[in-house]
Amino acid sequence: MKRVMAQPLSPAVEQSAADEVTGSAQERVEEVYRRHAKKMWRALLAYGGDPDIASDALAEAFAQALRRGDAVRDVERWVWRAGFRIAAGELKTRRLILPEIDRPADDSNPDFELHHALMKVAPKQRAALFLHYYGGYPPGEIAPMIGSTQSAVRVHLHRGRKRLARILEGGSHA
Repeated sequence: MKRVMAQPLSPAVEQSAADEVTGSAQERVEEVYRRHAKKMWRALLAYGGDPDIASDALAEAFAQALRRGDAVRDVERWVWRAGFRIAAGELKTRRLILPEIDRPADDSNPDFELHHALMKVAPKQRAALFLHYYGGYPPGEIAPMIGSTQSAVRVHLHRGRKRLARILEGGSHA
């Protein structure tokens, strides 16, 4: 009886095993994109006030998640965090480069009043409000997303709610 020795894996077999791992990570990122991208984009738009910043931050966050593959355990939370950090960085850069430019208001949108009021709330307060009420995250998970502490997030939520209420009640200079 002739013994057949096991052959080492060929490069093609090793490559397909690697593709399978990458494919599963890619599939997780694609699934999060399909289920949450619109919601994330709207939150980033409300945070940054600019559709270009929202689009760029979201695209970059998903691109980074794809590049990191299996290193990202919870894709949805990772993309939320990355998206807000990228948007915050872009806002900071634009503030340094461009002066504040008043844009004409689109008051045909039924959510215009809320959007306008949110833009008057401080950026970290606005991010905390969106991540908590729109994204459903508790303060402890919001903190690393916006580069803050859990206590500070609670303060941002409290102050942001108060300021937003004053603005919406008619005190636009509040």
